[in-house]
Formats: sequence, structure tokens, C-alpha cells
Amino acid sequence: MEVGIDGQESIVAIVEQTAATRTGWRRLFLPVTYGYAALLISVTVLLSILSEATQTRVILHASTNLSNLLRGHFATLFSSAFVIDDLQSAAVIIPLLACLLALAELRFGALRLLRIFIVGHIGATVLVALGLWVAVSANWLPQEVTKVSDVGVSYGAMALIGAFIALVPSRWKPTWAITWLAVAVAGVAMGRTFTNVGHLLAFSIGLLAGYRVLRRGRAELPRLNTWEGGLLAAASALGYIMLVG
Repeated sequence: MEVGIDGQESIVAIVEQTAATRTGWRRLFLPVTYGYAALLISVTVLLSILSEATQTRVILHASTNLSNLLRGHFATLFSSAFVIDDLQSAAVIIPLLACLLALAELRFGALRLLRIFIVGHIGATVLVALGLWVAVSANWLPQEVTKVSDVGVSYGAMALIGAFIALVPSRWKPTWAITWLAVAVAGVAMGRTFTNVGHLLAFSIGLLAGYRVLRRGRAELPRLNTWEGGLLAAASALGYIMLVG
């Protein structure tokens, strides 16, 4: 049996509505959130018991720096999302990230959460790599920048923060988009690193994904409850730390 475009959109809307209205114990079933947090904790603990030299080698091996990508190490597009190079900050980043993922999984569902996170992470990484390649080829940046480590969860996380425009009330949607864009641009101006540019790109990708969620749902999602509001506050704290911290 074939399903037309309208039928597909209706199915997507039903799935989104179901994800946004789960109640009771079902709200505690968040496999993506728990699984990803557990993997990050495991990798962080393993890195912490290694020597500094070995830590550096592992991080560089998992990095999506231009050197690795030009040599065809495309697996780093995924491995880089499971490594936090600043082990001390991981104790703050992982709990806040878990809050962000939990809200996304509650409201978007596991599959949409994964799509937004992966597209934001890989999309921003590839765009940054292209920009670096052009800059290095034109001698605007030194060759050494191609070997700088580039790992972490920030691109995927910023994409989800952008997508959260679908969750805030209509009157706050412009404020949400403009405020985060301003902070991201300020981060680029102050930090002047390719990572800052990546954060801006990832947020923009997530913003587009959020508007796509709104178009497909054809209606505003139910308002956040107190618990979800707390998760959104924690996610916002993580976003601020990543952009200007």
C-alpha cells in the first residue's frame, strides 16, 4: 500500500505529538539520552587513566581536523562526537548535555533527536573543514591549523538548541533565534576560532530543523511543563558555556 505525501506528513505529526505527550513511566524511557551519556562517561573515564601523551594521541586520532579528513579518515566525523578533550569540564558538560538530550528526546522523539544532532555535528564539521581548506590553500591561515584537535559534543548540542525554537511559545520564537544568533556571533568575534564559527553554523542548521518540525507538525507543540522548563534552562546554560566559555 502506498502512502502519499500528505499521509507521510500526518504520520510524522502523529509521531511528534506522541513524543511530546508521553506521560508517567514512559517519560523516563530515553534510550538515546542514557546511551550517549553512558558512552561519554565511559570514554572520559578511560581517557583519564591514560598518560597525557596517550590522551593526546587518542584525541588527535578521533579529531575531525583537516589533516585527518584530507587523509580520508572520515570515521572521525562520528568518533569525534564521543570524545571530550577537556576532562575537567566533562563533569559539568555531560550532566548539562543529558538534560538537553532528555528534553529533545521527550519532545522530538529518539529518531528526530538523532537526525538533528548528527546533521548538526557533521554538517558544521564539513562546512568548517571546507572553510579551513580554502583559508589554508590561500595562505590566509598557517598549515598548523590543519592539525589542531577538533572533538566534542558542541556542534550537535548547538544544533539541538537551535531546533528548540519549535518548543518555545510563538511570541518568544523570534527572541530565541535572535538572542542565540547574537551570542554565537559574539563568540566568533571574541574567540576568533574555527570552533566558534562551527557553533554558529551548527545553531543555524538546528534553527532550520526546528522550523521544519513546525511546518510538518502544522501546529504549535504543547507548552513545556515545569520539569521540561528546568531541562531547557540547563540546556541553555550548556549552550552559553559552549559559546562564550
